[in-house]
Amino acid sequence: MTQKFTIKEIAFQAGLSAATVDRALHARSHVRQITKDRVAAAIEELERQYAASRIEGRRFTIDVFIQSPRRFFSAVRWAFEAELPLVKPASIRARFHLFERIDDRDIVAKLKAIARRGSHGIVLKCPATPRIEACLSQIAERGIPVVTYVTDVADPLRLAYVGMENRKAGATAGYLMQRMRQRNGGILITLSSQLFLGEEHRRVGFANHMARHLPDTPIITVSEGLGMNTTTKASVLSALAQTPDITCVYSIGGGNRAVLEAFSEAGRDIDVFAAHDLDDTNRRLLDEGRLSFVLHHDFRQDARRVALHLLKHHRLLPADVSIEETEISIACPLL
Repeated sequence: MTQKFTIKEIAFQAGLSAATVDRALHARSHVRQITKDRVAAAIEELERQYAASRIEGRRFTIDVFIQSPRRFFSAVRWAFEAELPLVKPASIRARFHLFERIDDRDIVAKLKAIARRGSHGIVLKCPATPRIEACLSQIAERGIPVVTYVTDVADPLRLAYVGMENRKAGATAGYLMQRMRQRNGGILITLSSQLFLGEEHRRVGFANHMARHLPDTPIITVSEGLGMNTTTKASVLSALAQTPDITCVYSIGGGNRAVLEAFSEAGRDIDVFAAHDLDDTNRRLLDEGRLSFVLHHDFRQDARRVALHLLKHHRLLPADVSIEETEISIACPLL
């Protein structure tokens, strides 16, 4: 039997003598089955160690493409830069493409440029428009895996989705708001854009919960502020002028200081204010007691999940490696 490893190496791994290993390998007599199993297990472990040593020095470059307010993509960039150096067995570095405002034509142009340049994987948070999804289909044909982050696209176009389950997050926000609110009245939902599937799924989860438990509660949705303060404030002021009995806010799209300013200018109080993501702004608003609760997830753990999906795709991790889904966490003010 030809062996990749010496008898001495196998004996050391198995904790047996070299003579015993030699008898087991050459099927000589008087070798117990348990000894044969120990030798086989030792060889299997040495194979794993050998494979790991071969890929330890491999380097991968991924592209992180995010359209969001600066406060969000800054937090995500920090998380990826902190977590990726810790991921094994390969070395992964990220190129970042971060935009507050960008239309889908420019997104497509930049994604095509990434594909031409070459990439071991694209991490993507952007709207799901037909033009973008057509581009993702072309990228898939090139063999470049795409992991969507926080907001999704059609299943066949990406390798995996990383982020909280958005319908469940919306339903969770609805449950908590239902329990916490003290006054009857309308609920304002703010979206950055209806083109982000993740935000729309949160809205649907929230609305479905309210339809079951508070069916007579009016829900008003404002959108297309892109989470930017000026546009978000204007849309909220318009909603308050048209609907005088809004008492609660579910902010899916961000721009929460702008929302608070709009309510203050309109002379209105917020009974329950639910938001998403523990960025610096929301941490301060929680500390000030101006947000009721924040649904969030660990960006560093998400970065790790992204890396594991890509390493698994490139066959640097066993096919049976399980990657946990993102958990929904809830932060409230410290009272």
